[in-house]
Amino acid sequence: MAIFLIANGPMQTTAAFVAVTTGTAIKTMLQVKPSATIIAKIIEWGISFDGFVAALPIKVELIETDVAATVTASVANDITKLDSDALMGGDPTTNLIQVGTTSTGYTSSGEGTITAVRNLDAPQFISPTNQFIKQFPLGNEPTIQINKFGRIRVTAGTAVNAYCYMVVKV
Repeated sequence: MAIFLIANGPMQTTAAFVAVTTGTAIKTMLQVKPSATIIAKIIEWGISFDGFVAALPIKVELIETDVAATVTASVANDITKLDSDALMGGDPTTNLIQVGTTSTGYTSSGEGTITAVRNLDAPQFISPTNQFIKQFPLGNEPTIQINKFGRIRVTAGTAVNAYCYMVVKV
């Protein structure tokens, strides 16, 4: 299995990684869809905010659902290969991670009509001046099932910018 870092934006090149606004309505910041034949294990995830005033905490969720959000599609260059299996495996979007506006991507413009979710981790209240990082113990990683979507979703009282990511093993 190969390990990949997927963040909520295009890969940075000559400029710093671009932060994305949370807005004030519920918003999927990052969505990951594994291939049609293999699950994805989340070995780490995190989110940080650039607020400079402590205010109403932001609701943050790591969930799985069978309904896609409409997102800006990630491309192969946006997915960082972290280990030797990933480096030797070629393009991860060919058979490991599906990309597209209703697959793996970031900055939702529409949440879809969700009727049920499965929590992949406990929801968090996180200050807009803070961050949250969680690495799961080996053997206890939550999984994104085949034909499902893993999402980092936020609801903010006041919009701030955010970075978020998942490190997945597929």
